[in-house]
Amino acid sequence: MFLNDSGIALTEARRPNEAIPLFRRALVLEPENPLLWLNLGIAQQRTGDYDEALESFYQALSINTDLDEAWFSMGLIHYEQKQFELAEDCYHLALSRNEGSPKSWNNLGVLYFAQACYEEARHCFEEAVALAPLYEDALFNLRDVCRELKDYRAAAEFERNLSLLTRHERV
Repeated sequence: MFLNDSGIALTEARRPNEAIPLFRRALVLEPENPLLWLNLGIAQQRTGDYDEALESFYQALSINTDLDEAWFSMGLIHYEQKQFELAEDCYHLALSRNEGSPKSWNNLGVLYFAQACYEEARHCFEEAVALAPLYEDALFNLRDVCRELKDYRAAAEFERNLSLLTRHERV
């Protein structure tokens, strides 16, 4: 659908305010399309309108509870609002729908790291890296949590992996 594709392109181009009306017009045509609600929520989230974004994500989930991206996005909002228990619940719900999501594992790890639950954080970052070995954010986070746990040998290995990764990106 043209409206949805255009809205996604605008959101990715950091123009979510222009994307929102497109998603709303598309929803007039397809009000039961959960992906349109999800995309509207992502655009609203990028504008900082968290209340509206949450409503859009809930609407998407009322149509399809298996949308892990909606659960993940709600987790981000709750994390940013320092509602850590709600964020954790959302990340777990995202993972229960898609256990193979490195983004969800990484963000759950970030949540645990912020709460100084370093062993739990390490487990999450390791899961993210196992799923996506070149996931730079997860490697960075895994290196840092290993430092916090005083596992300097593992931290050095992840530092080496990061430097190799960034060296290849520059070539």
